[in-house]
Amino acid sequence: MNAPVELLVCVKCRRGEEIPDEGVRPGQRLHDAIAARDLPEGVTLTPVECLQNCDSGCSVAMRGGPARWTYVYGNLLETSHPDLLVEGVTLYHAASDGVIPWRARPEHFKRNCIARIPPEQTDTPEEDKT
Repeated sequence: MNAPVELLVCVKCRRGEEIPDEGVRPGQRLHDAIAARDLPEGVTLTPVECLQNCDSGCSVAMRGGPARWTYVYGNLLETSHPDLLVEGVTLYHAASDGVIPWRARPEHFKRNCIARIPPEQTDTPEEDKT
C-alpha cells in the first residue's frame, strides 16, 4: 500500500479574471469540482490560499511525504480538468516515488508542469522514467 498523498488546490486563483469580493474564484470552483468526484483511498484534497503561480492559471500541487517527488501543475480550468486531475493524482499515488512514467502522464501534465521538487530523502539521483 502506498503512502497517503495530498492534492493541494489554490482556491484563491482568479485566473486573470475580475472577481467581485463576494464572488467565487476559479480556483475555488476547481477545488469544488474535484471534491464532487471520487478520489482514490489514500488521497486527500486540500484547499490552499495561494501557490504563487498567478500567471499560469489555476494551479495544484501533488505531494506525498519525504520519499516522493512533489509536482506543481498550472493552466488548469475548473470546467475541463477535474477528471484529468483525478486521473493524475491516481497515477501519482500509485508511483511509490511520485514519478509517473513519461508515457503514462496525462498530456496536460507533460506540458504544464510548473515545478518538481525532489524528495527530502534520496539515496541516489532520480532519473526521469521515459
